[in-house]
Amino acid sequence: MPFGKRPNSLAEVAARLKARVDDDDRHNLFAGFLDNFYVNPERRQAMLDPEPELIGDAILDASIGATGEHLARRWHLRIPPWTEHPARFLKQAYFPTRLEGLKPMLIAQSPLAFRRRLIFVEHEPLRRARMPVTPVSAE
Repeated sequence: MPFGKRPNSLAEVAARLKARVDDDDRHNLFAGFLDNFYVNPERRQAMLDPEPELIGDAILDASIGATGEHLARRWHLRIPPWTEHPARFLKQAYFPTRLEGLKPMLIAQSPLAFRRRLIFVEHEPLRRARMPVTPVSAE
């Protein structure tokens, strides 16, 4: 990773993104955080609880909110209150693809935490090789 050690919280992801943002760093920071989250079940709540600072990029701020809420729902944790901050929600729909034909599928598949923020992604947007397999919580 270009930043060294993997982030131990979403707050650390946001702080490091705010310090330096480019597409490779975004991917690596989120991926490193998710890997840490998945392999440390005893620390999961503590990794979500600290409030991440707002970055000032609407899509990133909403994505961090969606990630925190989705992980809490998916792994039966307490949803951190900071995820409800108005800046964690988009005002216009965002699709991470330009392929128009995929958009209806993404609308249908997006998990609740992403959908309510108008972020339309595939059904398991935070999938990593290290992600344990467990039953999906009801949304």
